[in-house]
Amino acid sequence: MGLEIGHVHIAGKLVLGPMAGVTDLPFRLLCKEQGANLVYTEMVSAKGILYRNRNTESLLAVDERERPVSLQLFGEDPGILAEAAGRIKDRNFDILDLNMGCPVPKVVNNGEGSALMRDPDKIGRIVRAVSEAIDKPVTVKIRRGFAAGEEQAVEAAAAAWQNGAAAVAVHGRTREQYYSGRADWEVIRRVKEAIGIPVIGNGDVFTPEDAARMLQETGCDAVMLARGVKGNPWLFAQTAAYLEGRPAPSRPDVQEVIAMIRRHAAMQAECKGEDTGIREMRKHIAWYTAGYPHSARLRLEANRLNTLEELNALMDQYLESIG
Repeated sequence: MGLEIGHVHIAGKLVLGPMAGVTDLPFRLLCKEQGANLVYTEMVSAKGILYRNRNTESLLAVDERERPVSLQLFGEDPGILAEAAGRIKDRNFDILDLNMGCPVPKVVNNGEGSALMRDPDKIGRIVRAVSEAIDKPVTVKIRRGFAAGEEQAVEAAAAAWQNGAAAVAVHGRTREQYYSGRADWEVIRRVKEAIGIPVIGNGDVFTPEDAARMLQETGCDAVMLARGVKGNPWLFAQTAAYLEGRPAPSRPDVQEVIAMIRRHAAMQAECKGEDTGIREMRKHIAWYTAGYPHSARLRLEANRLNTLEELNALMDQYLESIG
């Protein structure tokens, strides 16, 4: 049921994808509890590591309970990425992933993220340099290509494999698409057929049925869940059950959702301090409660929260209002 990424054993086929501002330590732990077999950190700037940026240290934090964990770096200079990898090589993460798929303009305009899709040779040089700097498995996350009419995924994946990558994650959209339109799963299949290392499929997996279909249609070794788990870490437990032929847990009721919000908030406050942690919970509350009664009003009120006490009081009021 699982897979091997280098010398790291992954017990199953369900992966939490990296999402900036979402896959921080508290959320990764919650997803792990629900059945995520491998989790990715938010992406970390290689230059931030070298220049000891004060915000970078918190992004590098890993809890033993979440392992195996993949720490994701981004950058575009092979030497800088290799030096950054060397600086952190003794930390307690298991896999080092290189982001070559981020579509955000401020990243792409620096030649980083999905800008690298247009230069498979450079992808190869980066993977080679980083692989020589660290004794942990090095993986890459790529996209279908950069723009419409461009499909560099197979060439990019082959360059990574030939230069020492231990696995490749493929998002079935181009950079130009961002997250719009439909993900092309066929490109995931083509990458899987072209290289001899594990391939993780990514894009438009929102239900257990989606995950099963991706595995069947592409032959990929694992499925990455990303936007589908915002406010829904239970998707891991439901998908694991579905893939194993067990009865899937039902959708959580509102009491269970509120209990998860309270717990998530407490973890955020402990991890980041109450002020930052609770402000960051505002968006999570919106995701957790989407589709539940009176959620629009709850989201509006959540945007004024600053303390854990205020959050718990609002949850009490919400439960009372829906009876």
